[in-house]
Formats: sequence, structure tokens, C-alpha cells
Amino acid sequence: MHPHLHTKDNAACEEVMNALEECHARGFMWKAMGMCNDAKQNLVQCLKAERWKSQSINRNGVAEKKDRVRQKWKEIDENS
Repeated sequence: MHPHLHTKDNAACEEVMNALEECHARGFMWKAMGMCNDAKQNLVQCLKAERWKSQSINRNGVAEKKDRVRQKWKEIDENS
């Protein structure tokens, strides 16, 4: 598996990643015959879910930051 996938952000998918690595370790023909497709699909779904969680957290953080900025500007306008 690619080293950049083994990060703290993808820790929930580590077991699925290891399963795909083990499947790939069986050899080229094993991969070529499509025997690792299920493991790969499971990994894709897991990474997609983790990315969705991360995006959701980021979106909420941005909304809170925008609210704080709007409040500050409102205070500035009122004091002017």
C-alpha cells in the first residue's frame, strides 16, 4: 500500500489496508485474476467514509469561524 495512506487520519482503515497488502503479496497472478478486487473495494469504501468525516468536521469548523468573523464585524460596525 502507498505510504501516504498509512497516516493517523486513516487509522480506522488500517486493518482493511493490511488485508489488501496481504492479498497483493500473494503475487502478480493473484492480483491479475481479480482476486483482490473485494479487498480493494472495501478499502475504497473505508477511505471514502473517513474522507467524508474529515470534510464534515472541516465544514463545521469553517461555519463557526465565519460566524465569529461576522460577529466581530457587527461589533466593529456598531462601535463606529
